[in-house]
Amino acid sequence: MRINKYLAKATGLSRRAADKIIAEGRVRVDGQTPEQGQDILGSEQVTIDGESISIVQDVTIMMNKPVGFVCSRKGQGSRTIYELLPEKYQNLKSIGRLDKESSGLILLTSDGDLANELTHPSHAKQKRYLISLNKPLEPLHQQMVSDVGIMLEDGPSKLILHKSSDDRTDWEVVMSEGRNRQIRRTFESIGYKVVALHRTTFANYKLGELAPAQIKEINSY
Repeated sequence: MRINKYLAKATGLSRRAADKIIAEGRVRVDGQTPEQGQDILGSEQVTIDGESISIVQDVTIMMNKPVGFVCSRKGQGSRTIYELLPEKYQNLKSIGRLDKESSGLILLTSDGDLANELTHPSHAKQKRYLISLNKPLEPLHQQMVSDVGIMLEDGPSKLILHKSSDDRTDWEVVMSEGRNRQIRRTFESIGYKVVALHRTTFANYKLGELAPAQIKEINSY
């Protein structure tokens, strides 16, 4: 971890302010004046004005969200995923969301940089979903969704589709966006209902064999 990020996490300073106190010579790493941009492994003694500082390691977990739970803290009458979390994870924030009727991979973290990396539109992280439709998807409609794109009220929606069943009701959807209920709204606009939606992959994270409601602590990549 770069030293300015370490200082920011340990003290609440901005990274610019951290760079400033390094330049002013107020920071020591194992008794030595550090260089700007120096990496901190975590085993070093870091001091500011002679006072030792340290950080609490960020935590990221993966959950297989069951259907029927919302991802917000306030369920407004619905059960929330926080009811499924042990006390030690209650402070974590979800990275993106799945709606109440969807299931699958949800990430929760205390690492704001990771959350930004995974959700900011400029990074375009790929996500994969398994969906089931209420009726077979016509080839023309498949082409519209995959090749042309469907115009929604908040802009065009273009999804990559891979057929998962011979009857054309089950599909894998690959996308890099994450607009509210985008997959459901895309199919609804051409006359289909998504009756099941399950996220399997979010960037480099894969759900694997994690059971519904089960959680797993993971390392940030």
